[in-house]
Amino acid sequence: MGRSQETFNKKEVRNKKEKKRKDKEKKKLARKDGEKKSSLDDMMAYVDENGRITSAPPDPTKKIEVKLEDIEIGIPSRENEAYDPIRKGTVAFFNDSKGYGFIKDSETKESVFVHVNNLIEEIKEGNLVSFEVEMGQKGPTAVKVKLSK
Repeated sequence: MGRSQETFNKKEVRNKKEKKRKDKEKKKLARKDGEKKSSLDDMMAYVDENGRITSAPPDPTKKIEVKLEDIEIGIPSRENEAYDPIRKGTVAFFNDSKGYGFIKDSETKESVFVHVNNLIEEIKEGNLVSFEVEMGQKGPTAVKVKLSK
């Protein structure tokens, strides 16, 4: 079987594969000849006192001793804060026909859902109210809502 029946495209593909194989062989030989053994020191990385990665070891004179008890991971606890369950806010939106609305908390500036069942006194938009926050099905909910003096 001769190659005379090959089309131009088949010859082109065969030539490309051959060239690719030869290039790969050349690269392999070049890597073997010029192979440089890297030492452990070349691969080392250090962290400086500011938390940045450097190639130089840290200066031992800038070392700071940290007590294990002082390290806190996560959100700091709010045990020592005085928590007032009664909050104040302004009624941002209230729909009388549907019986719900939102109160903008004056401290945290977040919106708190309020339902007509949790009202002590009638409210409307713009009123200054006092309320307590409980977690509802979909987030914080205002309960015991009354007009603030």
